[in-house]
Amino acid sequence: MKSVKKTFDFYGNISLSVSSANLFVEEFRNFFRSHRFDNTNTAKNYFLGLLKCEKGQANMERIEEEIDKSEYQAYQQFISNSNWDSEGLQCKIAVRSSETLDAHKQKNNLPTGYIIDESGHLKKGKMSVGVSRQYAGVVGKVDNCQVGVYASLINEIYATIINERIFLPESWTENTERCKKAKIPLSSVIYKTKPELALDMIKQDIERDVKFDWIGGDGLYGHNTELCKGLDDLGQFYVLDVHKDETVYTKQPLLSIPERKSKKGRKPTKIKADIKPIRLDKLITQIEAEQWKLEEIRDTTKGILKLYVYKTTVWTWDKKENKSRQRTLIITKTTDNKPKVKYSLSNGAEEQYSHQEYAYFVSQRYWVERTFDNAKNELGMSDYQVRKWKSWHHHHSLVMLASLFIMTQQMDNRSQVPLLSFRDARILVILEVFATEDEAEIILKHMYKRHKKRKKAIDYSYRKQREKERSLTS
Repeated sequence: MKSVKKTFDFYGNISLSVSSANLFVEEFRNFFRSHRFDNTNTAKNYFLGLLKCEKGQANMERIEEEIDKSEYQAYQQFISNSNWDSEGLQCKIAVRSSETLDAHKQKNNLPTGYIIDESGHLKKGKMSVGVSRQYAGVVGKVDNCQVGVYASLINEIYATIINERIFLPESWTENTERCKKAKIPLSSVIYKTKPELALDMIKQDIERDVKFDWIGGDGLYGHNTELCKGLDDLGQFYVLDVHKDETVYTKQPLLSIPERKSKKGRKPTKIKADIKPIRLDKLITQIEAEQWKLEEIRDTTKGILKLYVYKTTVWTWDKKENKSRQRTLIITKTTDNKPKVKYSLSNGAEEQYSHQEYAYFVSQRYWVERTFDNAKNELGMSDYQVRKWKSWHHHHSLVMLASLFIMTQQMDNRSQVPLLSFRDARILVILEVFATEDEAEIILKHMYKRHKKRKKAIDYSYRKQREKERSLTS
């Protein structure tokens, strides 16, 4: 079904086109049917509620207040009890996102990344599925929360969530009665680490024929040898961050069981390496200044992002297996007086990609963090007030659908308004659905002024950067 568009005058003879949110949801109608009942109208209202409600308010009670002809009980039934196909919806979202970003890739010739990351949702009480005292990145400490592991697709500045898993701590999987109350399917009452959940999603999205060029993630995933071996076995190229205390070998170690040195004591049985590994934070101190390459990575609002990049071949050894694995070590650091350093390992060969390309893979994780911010601040990803397994997946499926929709609005209008943010695109959709012409004119006028100020600040940043570079070379 073609999506009807409404055009807004953005001042200065610029037109913004906004697709109909209702017609977008209509395209996914088949997934909202449960037996003979069609939940599409409720899905549309919930979808619009996620878009309209401000941060912290995108729950069923507020959505009922914001959206005409909507009922709290209908939302409860739809999110918590109805058997509509959220898994099928997520599959369609993943495929649609892949097609959208692949089309964008054909225009800009930039690779598409598949980034895995976890995010916490602060919750009270002990009844919500998966809730526990665990580390919550949103507050940077251990707190009572639920944690989801997510997969996002990213190309250039565009990213959207395409898959998710809720992490179940052992305090849940070892308590069958607790799981039963949360209505967790028996097949899912299995303790899996976050990297194991990530690998499950990767395998699923490969089966869905989702297209991507590399897999990325933070140190939690880069440090996990089982995940890395799993990606090797799948033939998937990755660039994963690791921690500074990770150890590597700068040349391939010879692994063997040492010979017995005397007749006394036990005969050696454990395999050992003939050389010692080195910590990455020690290795970096041995890198000569001329071995770093200064690379331009991408444009930002504060000038061109430049990083010092070092890459070399190293070997890692998981002592559970009898072989070492060759990896490419990538170290990036900012150009600040107190540079931020990031370490990454890849199963790609050192010569397979340039310094700039490897650094680009590493730096693109930034946009996934922005995707989480957008989903939480603009689409109510953490605002749900539900407890059951099914509710979690239903809510997240609709947030993912909304994220894809807003991303497409950004992409459709980028040539006219390059500075159109995720929030701006969301506001345009709200105007299309809810605002009068007078209200839309006022809001667009403010948006236009804000963009002029941002453009002025960006131009100033680039000008200062060029002046600084000229002073250094003169």
